[in-house]
Amino acid sequence: MHEVKDHADSRLRVTLFGTFRLHLACGDELEITGKRARAVLAILCLTPGVAVERARLCELLWHGRFQAQARASLRQTLLGLKKQLTPFQPDLFAITRESVAINEATVTSDLAELEATLSGNSHSRASELLLEIGGRALLGRLDFGEAFELWLAARRAQAEQRLQHAVEEALAELQRLGDVQEYARLLDAWRLRDPSGAVSDGPARTRIGILPFQAIGADDTSAHIAQGLFDELVSTLGEVPQLLIAGRGSSLIGARPESPPLELARALRVAYLVQGSVQRQGDELRAHVSLLEADTGFERWSHCSRGTTGNVFALQDDISRAVSRELGHALALEMNVPGPRRTTPSKSAYDLYLRGRALTMRAIGDGVMPRAVELLEASLAIDPEFAAGWTALAEAHAHTAVYTPCLDRLEQSKRMAECAQKAIELDPDQGHARAMLGIHRWTENDPVGALDLAHEAYRLEPDNPDVVLRLGSFLLYIGRTREALPFIEAAIDLDPVNGRNFAMLCVARLNLGHIDEAIVAGQRMVDLGLPAMWLAVATAASGNRELAVEQYRQTRLLMNTVIFPPAGTKPLSGTALRAYWQLAAKGVCSGGAVHRAVYCTLLDYLHTTLPDPGDTSIVAPAIWMGHARLVYKTLGTQITPANMYCLMSLWADIEPIRQIRLHPEFLPFAERIGLMAAWDKYGCPDLLPAVALKSREPQK
Repeated sequence: MHEVKDHADSRLRVTLFGTFRLHLACGDELEITGKRARAVLAILCLTPGVAVERARLCELLWHGRFQAQARASLRQTLLGLKKQLTPFQPDLFAITRESVAINEATVTSDLAELEATLSGNSHSRASELLLEIGGRALLGRLDFGEAFELWLAARRAQAEQRLQHAVEEALAELQRLGDVQEYARLLDAWRLRDPSGAVSDGPARTRIGILPFQAIGADDTSAHIAQGLFDELVSTLGEVPQLLIAGRGSSLIGARPESPPLELARALRVAYLVQGSVQRQGDELRAHVSLLEADTGFERWSHCSRGTTGNVFALQDDISRAVSRELGHALALEMNVPGPRRTTPSKSAYDLYLRGRALTMRAIGDGVMPRAVELLEASLAIDPEFAAGWTALAEAHAHTAVYTPCLDRLEQSKRMAECAQKAIELDPDQGHARAMLGIHRWTENDPVGALDLAHEAYRLEPDNPDVVLRLGSFLLYIGRTREALPFIEAAIDLDPVNGRNFAMLCVARLNLGHIDEAIVAGQRMVDLGLPAMWLAVATAASGNRELAVEQYRQTRLLMNTVIFPPAGTKPLSGTALRAYWQLAAKGVCSGGAVHRAVYCTLLDYLHTTLPDPGDTSIVAPAIWMGHARLVYKTLGTQITPANMYCLMSLWADIEPIRQIRLHPEFLPFAERIGLMAAWDKYGCPDLLPAVALKSREPQK
């Protein structure tokens, strides 16, 4: 029982985004009994002080009933609300024979507070509120038929339009003030809310984050089983059309046991969290799974399964089916429970597969990738028909080629392609394998084949963030930035704690001339542990060259950890390392002709002396400095899985990068590496609308 006090001077607070809730001034939640009573109060609280006709309320909430019956039901509902709420707010309602309203002075709401903070220039608080609200719909989970649905859709659209206008005004003010940090915070918070970046206009889907299962006990067996349950649940629930599952990478990076549910949910951009644990006693296994409501941390449902170490697959299937079924009940969704996925019947093969995949996702570190390849090859030696194992091995070879200082990048690429092809032969639905096969097509100067494979991969796995980003990146490489951007943003939506995704977004924004947004994306990329070169290039484009030089120079701090020295060379250290990065930072970002000339000369020397003449440490700065001839000597001679990402930087319309496209050798270079053919099939790049005509001139 709530203690009745004098609350005449204290407003009630209502939550309008997501599930409607009512809180007293002291913070206690007041449960409103009755579905329609909650709906009446919610409708009135949308616009406090504005009277709503009784007839309209009857039409929305008692549609199909006789008018007298509907009005009598509304009357009883209002009497019940007054009886329950008058002890806390005596002047809450303004009721006449024809209409009902909420006294504006008696309530406040999350929507009203958000609009007030935006209009009142309380930008920091506005960002906090947007993060709290996330992507939740206005008056979510209310359903009273078609008439109510149409009314609610209109109200949601009006509210979103008001918010968008208010955010745009606030961002413009922050830009005028030069408050880059607050601008970035508000823009990032609004992106969590703004639905405009979605690739698909299909029905709304419930966003779920699955956290890595905790192994209770320190033994390897429990840890591998926990990893397997997490992996299987992500894959299985990913097949449910009504759900959108956060990417594995973000779940693994963002899930810190000490973090509260709200913080985790914000990072993963989800409305619900699934968490679980595994405990082993001898051969007996006990797995506990629960569903948490992200905005409150309350447990909505929990389930306990028992099994044995000898029959882990049955335990996985039981948990997947139980979670799917109970999610449907808890979230009021009609979901078809997925059947068992095609995997391997061998427990040993599956255990090796999980261990290999875990190392592949880690990628960085001495001996990490060779060990990952070794484990996955051992898994496939036990079960050579394991399609997902071949896809995982293909990914391990791709990561070896990209993230390690190896001297056999093309051999790794060929092996990746062989493994991907084997996976597709065993299971034609292996979309991710097609995306990796597309990487190899780039090394063969066949971007048309690469894009064909990426589009097919996306058709098969539209919710796999790796597949979505791959399609976006391939479009970025051929200069179709506007077409690429929605896919890149969708990949971030699926996998929001992955720095690689923000690197792509930074470049895409820079290519489109959105310098401030490129800086925001670049800073997020750096915050997630990636090198700062792209951020520095964007900052230099903004005119702040002194800051850009310092940002670029900071990359040296990641040497031998996130990035490695060129393949076949010894790492620099001490004075030599600092001198090199000082020279590089000034060459790329200072704008000084002398600094640029000195660094270009050094890159020419490295091109002739390094074991890999197309190393990314040569190609990327050559593009950023507009060193056209060196770009053509490197990418024009051999694209590798490691340097192919440099193609995306060709399409920024800034100096000196544009000098590469203005160079007379650019179109022959584009013809040589297959870009012309890609433009013929997939459309001209954004910055070269006349290329298609030029490419056809020799045929006349």
